Parts: sequence; C-alpha cells; structure tokens
Amino acid sequence: MTLKETMQQLDHLLANVVKDLTKVHRGNKAAAQRVRVGTIKLERVAKVFRRESVAAEKGGRLRKPKSKLKKKKR
Repeated sequence: MTLKETMQQLDHLLANVVKDLTKVHRGNKAAAQRVRVGTIKLERVAKVFRRESVAAEKGGRLRKPKSKLKKKKR
C-alpha cells in the first residue's frame, strides 16, 4: 500500500467513526459497537501509516509542497 492510499484509508475510517460517534450520543448501541471495531481498524492502519511515512521521509519522498508564489527581487 502506498502512503497516499493509507492516508485515504485513514481519512475514510476516521470519518466513519466520527459519524457513528454522533449516533452513540443518541443511545444507538449498534453504533457503539461499530465505533469500537472502527477504532481497532484505525489503530492498525495508523501503524501502517507511521511505518510508511517514516520510510518516505528517509527516502526523500515526503517533502513540503513548494509555494506557488515567488518572492520578487528588488
């Protein structure tokens, strides 16, 4: 899995957990179970993300995007 795919998967899992958390506040027990399962999945994917991001940083593949605005010289 690539770093970009892992980030998308993290985003998707987190969105699902947040959506179900709002249902838990209303007393939905099934949503509470989904949140518990979702946090376990989130933990696994977060570990993969950490591993991939460290490797990308060491390999020089993880850089800040360059600013599109250039400073004018005087």
